[in-house]
Amino acid sequence: MQVQKSFKGSTSFGSLYLVPTPIGNLQDMTFRSVQTLKNVDFICAEDTRNTGLLLKHFEIDTKQISFHEHNAYEKIPSLIDLLKDGKSLAQVSDAGMPSISDPGHDLVKAAIAEDIPVIALPGASAGITALIASGIAPQPHIFYGFLPRKAGQQKDFFDSKKAYTETQIFYESPYRVADTLENMLSIYGDRQVVLVRELTKLYEEYQRGRISEILDYLAEVPLKGECLLIVAGNDGSITEENLTSDVDVKQVVQKLIDQGMKPNHAIKKVAKNLSLSRQDVYNDYHGINS
Repeated sequence: MQVQKSFKGSTSFGSLYLVPTPIGNLQDMTFRSVQTLKNVDFICAEDTRNTGLLLKHFEIDTKQISFHEHNAYEKIPSLIDLLKDGKSLAQVSDAGMPSISDPGHDLVKAAIAEDIPVIALPGASAGITALIASGIAPQPHIFYGFLPRKAGQQKDFFDSKKAYTETQIFYESPYRVADTLENMLSIYGDRQVVLVRELTKLYEEYQRGRISEILDYLAEVPLKGECLLIVAGNDGSITEENLTSDVDVKQVVQKLIDQGMKPNHAIKKVAKNLSLSRQDVYNDYHGINS
């Protein structure tokens, strides 16, 4: 049992501040975040060059310490020593809330283990910002962050989540979105999805529709910029028994062919994704009665 009194407690230790940074628009930086970054002794930054531009914009001259996934293991002990010596640290990621897709969580755990105050500041969060404007039910929701990159692992992941009724939030590279949506379509069926790109920036865009509709649009308009996916949860209509019947097999095969895949390769891929007989998919695509 541990009770942290962030501002009224008595401790000789410094505090660890988790400071959000803008996800695109610099005007989303809060007054409190700016003041905190000015007041702390050191800023632990995921990319000191990227954070350096932010600090310069807001005229902050606090010294930075490089802290990212490749050096976190060796850096955390020295950061804890600084906190124990009464120094206050701010941890920031390249964009948005820290500790989500960076090693900040490990630093938080280490600080808590030493009874060092951990103070989170509210601010920009891409997933929640996109969710509330998506038009898909905002609650309940589940945030997953970045998806597995390998197709097999990604499909296994979707297979384990396909029955969830909660709205799902994913981050994904623009170079992998089309393949991810193909994998999602094969497992989830043709659900409602919102693809959000360039959030808070000049070219901010929400693409709302069924997975198949988004894929059709992406085939005509290549995707650019940072993006994320908001996916409707299972509404109760998808079960193990009817999952594949929700997918238009011929349509999925044709999409792959339209994207440049050879017919036999497309048929083989769809059969594997949907756990169907290759011959059945071939017959379905060519309109052959079995």
